[in-house]
Amino acid sequence: MHGARGQLFLLPLLAICLGARGRNQEERLLAHLMHSYNPHLRPAERGTDVVNVSLKLTLTNLISLNEREEALTTNVWIEMQWCDYRLRWDPQDYEGLWVLRVPSTMVWRPDVVLENKSQTYSTNEINLQLSQEDGQTIEWIFIDPEAFTENGEWAIRHRPAKMLLDAASPAEEAGHQKVVFYLLIQRKPLFYVINIIAPCVLISSVAILIYFLPAKAGGQKCTVAINVLLAQTVFLFLVAKKVPETSQAVPLISKYLTFLLVVTILIVVNAVVVLNVSLRSPHTHSMARRVHKVFLRLLPQLLRMHVRPLAPAPVQDARPRPQNGSSARWPAPGGEEAAVRLPRSELLFQQWQRNGLVRAALEKLEKGPEPGQSQELCGSLKQAAPAIQACVDACNFIARARHQQSRFDSGNEEWFLVGRVLDRVCFLAMLSLFVCGTAGIFLMAHYNRVPALPFPGDPRPYLPSPD
Repeated sequence: MHGARGQLFLLPLLAICLGARGRNQEERLLAHLMHSYNPHLRPAERGTDVVNVSLKLTLTNLISLNEREEALTTNVWIEMQWCDYRLRWDPQDYEGLWVLRVPSTMVWRPDVVLENKSQTYSTNEINLQLSQEDGQTIEWIFIDPEAFTENGEWAIRHRPAKMLLDAASPAEEAGHQKVVFYLLIQRKPLFYVINIIAPCVLISSVAILIYFLPAKAGGQKCTVAINVLLAQTVFLFLVAKKVPETSQAVPLISKYLTFLLVVTILIVVNAVVVLNVSLRSPHTHSMARRVHKVFLRLLPQLLRMHVRPLAPAPVQDARPRPQNGSSARWPAPGGEEAAVRLPRSELLFQQWQRNGLVRAALEKLEKGPEPGQSQELCGSLKQAAPAIQACVDACNFIARARHQQSRFDSGNEEWFLVGRVLDRVCFLAMLSLFVCGTAGIFLMAHYNRVPALPFPGDPRPYLPSPD
């Protein structure tokens, strides 16, 4: 029993001793290396020596892009490698210890400035270069597939890295040499298509549908178009809050919303013009022959509109007719005019008296003249002649008034038909403009893509080789 206990205590004690021995070797090596080591001095054996620093950038997350402030937020690891001659040792002297990890504050570090897209330093002290692995220069931003998190709004298309030298800048100044890391990203359009573009297209389609209202319904057309205009303005304000305030470039979505606003304003103008034409009358406007020929004969045939044939113009009478806008009336006989001005009782009496004379004369003519009554018949006809003439003049007056009203109604109908044809022409023009403009801007967005190669004229893809 005692022997077994001794073995059980011996094993933990041996492990503790070995661990302490390992820590002692690291401590002894760290004390040896840090003895008289100055982290503020550049690791150069001679003053003219240049320290080679290799850079490698690893992207772990593309967080966001603030378009208004033009700021890209990422999470990256910067790996820098250089040789410090003061940190050399023989592993045999420290029981095969090859790797020693120390805090970064204890050693010299290259004062590399990380700017917006590059790292710079003076070539007199440090020579920047890209890292190499397996004999291949890493000319790209490295992405660890296990640690990288995909962004839901942006997709990375190219991630090259370049070593640049500025010949115009002196070698002793920072910025003479640069290692530039490029990140070419493209927006994933699904969010904007569903939340902005599709609603704008549907709302603008409602503005096109107002042409299916009657030509005289100009007020309703303007109301619908203005409501659509307000909705489009709301979408434009939402987009304006996200895009940067710059005049160097205009986003395609802002161009499309502005285009929709222009189309809607043109629709309102068309509705006002069509309403003005439809409500014209012969009293206010006279239709020119060219307008009549183009809008009532030529365009309806081209547009295949079913227009009812207009009634022929009434036969012109030798008597003067009233002009447009004039208050003159057709001349009536003096007896009729006097009868109109008489009181109702006297008018009825005159009409009864005339009807009696005319009836008596017609009865005598129907029975035929009796012997000895020819003179009496002639006297009756002579006495009834003014009444018969008055009846004929009254019938002519009614016919002329009827013709005048028919002509006025025909003129109104002609202007209304002109408004219908003009409304159809505006509908086809706005529909063509809306479809062509939408298709054109969408094609611009389709072809506005990241190029296949990161740099024009440079055939290198700046990606790791497949093999």
